[in-house]
This record gives sequence, structure tokens and C-alpha cells, in this order.
Amino acid sequence: MDSMDREVLSAAVMWHRAGETVALGTVIGTWGSAPRPVGSMVVIRGDGILKGSVSGGCIEADLILRVKLGELPKLLPCEVTYGVSADEAHRFGLPCGGTLKLIVEPIRPASGLERLLELTGRGAVVGRALDMSSGRAAVHECNKSQDVQFDGQSLRTVHGPQYRLIIVGAGQLSEYVARMAVPLGYDVIVCDPRDEYASEWPVPHTQITREMPDDLLIRIGLDRHTAVVTLTHDPKLDDLALIEALNSSAFYVGAIGSRANNSKRRARLRLFDLRDDHIARLRGPIGLHIGAQTPPEIAVSILAEMTAMRHSVPVLQGHEMRESPAQSAHAA
Repeated sequence: MDSMDREVLSAAVMWHRAGETVALGTVIGTWGSAPRPVGSMVVIRGDGILKGSVSGGCIEADLILRVKLGELPKLLPCEVTYGVSADEAHRFGLPCGGTLKLIVEPIRPASGLERLLELTGRGAVVGRALDMSSGRAAVHECNKSQDVQFDGQSLRTVHGPQYRLIIVGAGQLSEYVARMAVPLGYDVIVCDPRDEYASEWPVPHTQITREMPDDLLIRIGLDRHTAVVTLTHDPKLDDLALIEALNSSAFYVGAIGSRANNSKRRARLRLFDLRDDHIARLRGPIGLHIGAQTPPEIAVSILAEMTAMRHSVPVLQGHEMRESPAQSAHAA
């Protein structure tokens, strides 16, 4: 669950506690072009105040009007479809004749949102199954992420940090990467055995460990929902993590450093019998080329590249971050 989704559900709970009428909309399907993906949510209070987004604004405006007029069911969930015809798609701002379908549900104690927020607040991945015939929802911890599922009888969604980011090094750049990664839906673990770095880690909603990087990665295991970035400039730490990460199914593996240092790093990795195709997965110099120079800008470039690879958007060689003089000094 990214921070925006948590804000939506928190608003729904807060408004319901205050005695307001509350409707929660969840995107369950899109056809053609659509401005927001499946699983996007919006919550609307009885007076039209809303939190979240399911479109560029036109669908939200219609939902607000329908909530104010009392046109949506007050007891049970219902399906709402926009953009069946090209004219309607144009009216609601859906490009290229797109269609968007939502489940809109009235929030009640049986909706299970308080329990969902409690569990996700602990870092758990949580499944929610909404029964369309009763409006009751079952909430339970689950181990794996899954797509939004709707079979006409129940809506199944998954909430919580479904992706994990391992950062090796607890320096200033790591702080910016960690702070930005949390609202993107990552469970962030920072690993640094060095006393001078790990003792005062300041980023909330993240974990810090003093383990050696390879011990950590072996202990927790890496899967296709995991990203690993090494940011210490210390081969004794970064290389240990990279050996484990490049031999795993992690969707992203990146290392800080100049082109020259990354060439040396690849040569060292070959000494550990890593296959060439595994070494080729290493993103280094890390990050997209956006002219980044300061630690916050470099963090943006790293997370932009991670986001592209998370969504299977090709990142061509030559588009990674190139060094300016400032970056070369930072990466040396």
C-alpha cells in the first residue's frame, strides 16, 4: 500500500467515526486508455469532500454529485461503469474511448478498514475480501501480493508494502532514497554494520540492521518484488550484497559509483564466478540520466529507474545516470 492509499483508507475511517456518510470507490477494471490503474481508490464524504483519485477529475466530479444526490446504494456495494461509449468516455475525460469500472461501497463497521489499517501499520501485507451481497469484508494477513480480483460475488484486494527495498549503507544519499521509497509502497530495510553510520538512522517507517549485507540477504531471501541498491562505495560491503542480489530474482540491482568504478566492480564480480548475464543485470552507474547532482536529485534518479523496471518499462543502455563533475566527485 503506498501512502496515498493509506490516506484514503484513513480518511474513510475518520469520517465514518465522525458519523458521516462515506463511499469508497475502487477501480476493478480498465479498457483502452485509463488515467489510473486497477486498484486505485477514492473516498467521498456525504458533503462531497474527497480523498484519492480514480481519474483526472471528471469521474470524481460525477461520483461526488451522485453521493450528494443519494443515488448510490447506502447499504450494499455496487458496480459503476464509465465510458461505455466514445461520447461518454470523452465526457469523463477517458482518452481513446477508454472504459473504467469501479466498485463503490458504503463504509460501515463491517467494512473492516480499521483492522486493515492496524495490520498494515505494522508492516503486514493484508488481503481484504468484500462480499457484494452483504457488504461485509474479511481482512487477513497474506504472504504474497496479487492483482485485484473481482468475480461478481466478491472483491479481493491486497494492501501493505508489497515491494521491498534493501539499501546497503546508511549515509546521506541512503536517507533520501529511503524517505522517497516509503510513499512508493516499499518496505525499506537499511543495512550498515559500520558504527559511525548505523547508530543514528533518522528515517521513520524503515528498518535498520547492523548485519553484514550478505548475511541479511541470505536470511530474508530475495524475490521478484525486491530491489537492492548498494550505496557505501566500500567494496567490502557493496560487493557482498551484489553477489547475492545478482544471483537472485530481485527485479532491480544497482550500485553507486562512477563508470570507471563500476567497470572495476564488474571485474571483481567475475572473480566470484558470477555469470556474465547476471553481471549484466547490474545498474551502474545507478539511476536514470536526469542531470542529477545533489543527493536528493540522485535519489530521484534511482527511484525513477526502479519504478521503470518495476513496471517492466525498458530502460535502454545510455539512459542511466551519467556523471557530471559534481557526480564524479560524489561517486569517487
